[in-house]
Amino acid sequence: MPHITVDYSANLEDAVDMAAFCDLLRRAAIDTGVLPLAGVRVRAFKADHVSIADGDPKHGYIDISVRLRGGRDLDTRKRATARIFETARDFLAPLMARRPIALSFEMRDIDPELSPKTGTIRDHLPDDLKG
Repeated sequence: MPHITVDYSANLEDAVDMAAFCDLLRRAAIDTGVLPLAGVRVRAFKADHVSIADGDPKHGYIDISVRLRGGRDLDTRKRATARIFETARDFLAPLMARRPIALSFEMRDIDPELSPKTGTIRDHLPDDLKG
């Protein structure tokens, strides 16, 4: 159940195809081989009011947060973190070369004892994708 949240500054709204970026992150998460397709959820939220570094309004940021159900060892999480972050960095590299953007990433565990869940997405996937 990896939840990927992208928090970004409003001044990037016209510069980044956020729908394509979210889909890219979804595919990268699945491509790690350790995050289940049926559980991957990616969403993005624009921050309308920000103040960054010296206050220059040209500065922007994208912060990616991944929350996943506990139980994966540190090496597995490190590999997944590297894969998803590198994918994001590569996608944004041309834009980051032209303007000041801070890109950050954090992966953290959700305590399964404190995170009840239910859903029917798997029930509606083709058998070869149910995982």
